Amino acid sequence: MSGRAAGTTADSSQMSLIEIQRAMAAAVMMPLTRSEDMQPSAPDGRDMHAVAETFIAPNNRLTAFERLELYNRQYWYRLLDALADDFPALRAVLGPQRFETLSIAYLQEHPSRSFSLRNLGSSLVAWMAEHPGFSGRRHRLALDVARIEWAFVEAFDNAQHKPLNMEQIQSLSGESCLALQPYVQLLALDHVAVDLVLALHSRQRRDSSEAGVRHGDSPSESAKKLPRVIRRPAWVVAHRIDNSVYYRDLTREEFLTLSAIEQGLPLGQALEAGFLGTRKPASRWPVMVRQWFADWAEFGWICEPY
Repeated sequence: MSGRAAGTTADSSQMSLIEIQRAMAAAVMMPLTRSEDMQPSAPDGRDMHAVAETFIAPNNRLTAFERLELYNRQYWYRLLDALADDFPALRAVLGPQRFETLSIAYLQEHPSRSFSLRNLGSSLVAWMAEHPGFSGRRHRLALDVARIEWAFVEAFDNAQHKPLNMEQIQSLSGESCLALQPYVQLLALDHVAVDLVLALHSRQRRDSSEAGVRHGDSPSESAKKLPRVIRRPAWVVAHRIDNSVYYRDLTREEFLTLSAIEQGLPLGQALEAGFLGTRKPASRWPVMVRQWFADWAEFGWICEPY
């Protein structure tokens, strides 16, 4: 009986298991060509047919290269589908072709590093901010849309700690340090874009329900008219109630106060930060703060530092 493992070549018998795994991963993660084929050459210039033969065997139907190409394609199809699933509104704003180009460029710099595809888009917003050319003329709107959609992911499955009740809140002082629930996501936007995102999500669900009679992207998909969106500063929180995600508009003052709490400032300093530069008369501040704390207690946003 041969001492060589089934499915490997003579050359691969000289490789350790970790070397085979690394070679396989590097090959599978290489970007596809424009025609969605495997690259003919490795990054170091070696012929990929020869590279494939060092760790994978042909069968009676496919060469080593063709077998490896199947994994290469499926890897990229799966990642691109995962990003499209998490950012359907961004895809609609950019158009399918531009979104795919952006996704491939992003994934080349931020490949999947987790056992879960949930984290795949965790660096997308920051990456887009550094690479505005991929978003085109709708860059600032695209950034807002991506922020809103990633906030949905975080709000949906981030942790939840025991919230402070109203009695505990009433006993707080200016020196008290608080924390926001990990699932509470604060968004400072350049557009009033939440309704746009929700409308595009609704459109995506409707289109998906027609998948039985539609195949692939509609030729006019990139030309669909977007719902109207207003460009002005907006402050929003994404949060979770009973396993459902909700968005809620905030005033600038409430947003800044919550942001300061999130940064770890004592409550007194957080309130000072919230009202810094405000145009609201000081006589209204106590009423506003009381309403904030009533809302925070109702939604369970505030907890002890963790």
